[in-house]
Amino acid sequence: MRQGRLEGKTILITAAAQGMGRACALACAAEGAKVIATDIDAAHLASLAQESSAIQTELLDVRDAAAVQALAARTPALDVLFNCAGIVANGTVLDCTEADWDRSFEINVKSMFQMTRAFLPAMLAHAKADGGSVSIINMASMASSIKGFANRAAYGATKAAVIGLTKSIAADFIRQGVRCNALCPGTVDTPSLRGRIASAADPVQAEKDFIARQPIGRLATVDDITPLVIYLASDESQFVTGQALLVDGGVTI
Repeated sequence: MRQGRLEGKTILITAAAQGMGRACALACAAEGAKVIATDIDAAHLASLAQESSAIQTELLDVRDAAAVQALAARTPALDVLFNCAGIVANGTVLDCTEADWDRSFEINVKSMFQMTRAFLPAMLAHAKADGGSVSIINMASMASSIKGFANRAAYGATKAAVIGLTKSIAADFIRQGVRCNALCPGTVDTPSLRGRIASAADPVQAEKDFIARQPIGRLATVDDITPLVIYLASDESQFVTGQALLVDGGVTI
């Protein structure tokens, strides 16, 4: 596969300090993009910036509407916005507290609403001026949004909402050069997952249970996910919009 598939593109990624966001920031930079990596984790952002001169880091709490707007005001028009921030709340609808429900929607859905509202106007103008297209990628999940899973009431509701928001943006702006797609991974081996495994009553069994969900027989790695992000960010996916793309190791077969 050729290199430089994102040459000349400016890409902003939220939650880029660790896990999938970090891996995607490095992968996009390796393909020639200028990457703006945002997160609330200053230490991990600093180490990310040291790995590539093509990565600019910005401290950003995606829940802070004023901070989001301020960053948009000082940022050149994006070619790609990757809304990657998200959390996992455990529990059934009876277990889920109102606070957990609200926090899940605030981080998993409202942040995407705020980021898109802030950055889309300049992206629209950029697409019109260049006669090309721009891309928004939203992090969804196969868990409970595509396939039901136990103890994921709030998480599943938010990720289903992400898919709905994605399709709405795609439909509203398709004739103005905007593509919007949702990425739906299976269970990915990230620091977040490792934290959830470690906090389980039986971590060894918890890891086995997570692996068992994938018929392919293993957890996904971040390197299983980054190629699809590169594809959706690149001009190769110019005919793809409004889709929920699964990378799930066969979970939803």
